[in-house]
Amino acid sequence: MSDLRETALASKAWPFEEARRVLKRYSKSPPEKGYVLFETGYGPSGLPHIGTFGEVARTAMIKRAFEEISDIPTKLVSFSDDLDGMRKVPGNVPNAAAMEEHLQKPLSVVPDPFGTHDSFGAHNNAMLCRFLDTFGFDYEFVSSTEFYGSGQFDDILRLCVERYDDIMAIMLKSLREERRQTYSIFLPIHPETGRVLYVPMKSVNVADHTITFDDEDGKEWTLPVTGGNVKLQWKPDFGARWAALGVDFEMYGKDHSTNTPIYDGICRVLGAKAPEHFTYELFLDENGQKISKSSGNGVSIDEWLTYASAESLSYFMYQKPKTAKRLFFDVIPKAVDEYHQQLRAYHTQEPKAQLNNPVWHIHGGNVPESNMVVPFAMLLNLASVSGAEDKETLWGFIRRYAPDATAETHPDLDQAAGFAVRYFNDFVKPKRTFRLPTDQEREALDALRAELVAYDGEIADEALQSVVYSVGRERFDPMRGWFTALYEVLLGASQGPRFGGFIALYGVAETVALIDQALAGDFVQD
Repeated sequence: MSDLRETALASKAWPFEEARRVLKRYSKSPPEKGYVLFETGYGPSGLPHIGTFGEVARTAMIKRAFEEISDIPTKLVSFSDDLDGMRKVPGNVPNAAAMEEHLQKPLSVVPDPFGTHDSFGAHNNAMLCRFLDTFGFDYEFVSSTEFYGSGQFDDILRLCVERYDDIMAIMLKSLREERRQTYSIFLPIHPETGRVLYVPMKSVNVADHTITFDDEDGKEWTLPVTGGNVKLQWKPDFGARWAALGVDFEMYGKDHSTNTPIYDGICRVLGAKAPEHFTYELFLDENGQKISKSSGNGVSIDEWLTYASAESLSYFMYQKPKTAKRLFFDVIPKAVDEYHQQLRAYHTQEPKAQLNNPVWHIHGGNVPESNMVVPFAMLLNLASVSGAEDKETLWGFIRRYAPDATAETHPDLDQAAGFAVRYFNDFVKPKRTFRLPTDQEREALDALRAELVAYDGEIADEALQSVVYSVGRERFDPMRGWFTALYEVLLGASQGPRFGGFIALYGVAETVALIDQALAGDFVQD
């Protein structure tokens, strides 16, 4: 056994802990199908949101951890339930009114309101695959419509007929009395209207694997359960899909956790071993509300990638998956800087610490060097005081601070400079609130100005931080009041960077001019 594998087998990082649970399934013999299957599910009733990405990203991290501790081949399947009926029209699509007539039809036949794909389901599936491809995931996409229609699901559907009573017994325990009267695990797709029907069964016929029911107009129909004529209700579909594919691992949100015994029970009734599960906490928007595909609240994947790198998003997803996270634009700068802090730390760490470092899991063990010589938060402040409209403005300051840095040698920094300008103009600038200094703060700022005018030392972060600190230490207790004053009076923000580093980057003379403007009240609007 290699030293790395031995270290991985003992790692407390959560992807390795989950990977070891999956490995225990095959402690006695390898899987008959020849690989371990990790699955993620997607309901294309709305545009893919960032939580969908998080599910795939986290599952991919566990898959990668499994590959480190085992030689059993692996596969990741992203399954889209695009045969599901459209229950309501999403609120964040164009031409919403035109979709009303297609309610209850499978998402794979509802016309695409964006006009770019054959159906609304196909549009959302394409968006999902584009996002997953952007992040370089190694996955196989499976459409529920194709899975049912091609016959791949037929054997399990026949088995559902044969074991109908056992599956119904599991489901009925979870239902209220009034729902029990009409519930069936089967949802026929009407041969004429194409709608997914929620109707009671008159009979489930084991002899020929058909179902008989009356439609909403009272007309009787008999349909085979195979060939895409019938789909399963979503809870039975979960367990039946596990059985059909031989799923070994699937994670899902906390809102599914109470259904786990149902999913597992149905999978077992159909003769398969239930997979390992991982329940993660939900993502919340800035108001504490659960993010939703249909309402489009929170931050979308495209929006995050407009303001920060893909790796910073993966870093955010790695952190504490069993803790609820508020996912809004203010978290982006922190995620960017913490990601690069971890990159810098990684190459100095022992193997045990490296396997516990989020960047090992983000990059699958092939971890790059960070060339972010200026933190993202500092770039935001620089964009603020310089009024930068493009990243070249920031590079004018960066080159003075780090003369050897160029866009070619420091691509992460170049990309981050562009992101910082965009983020500043969209989110920071509209919220900036400057204030005039108090008498105590004015005296301290005058003293800092005098120190900077007389300064002839090294233009370095720590040296300049000492100057800032010494001025504040003589006048403020606690010191937090001094730094709050610097941020609110000079930058129009409640918090900011280490101010010595800011001066080194922005320039001593430029900072003196900034203080003069603030003391003159130039930043405070009447």
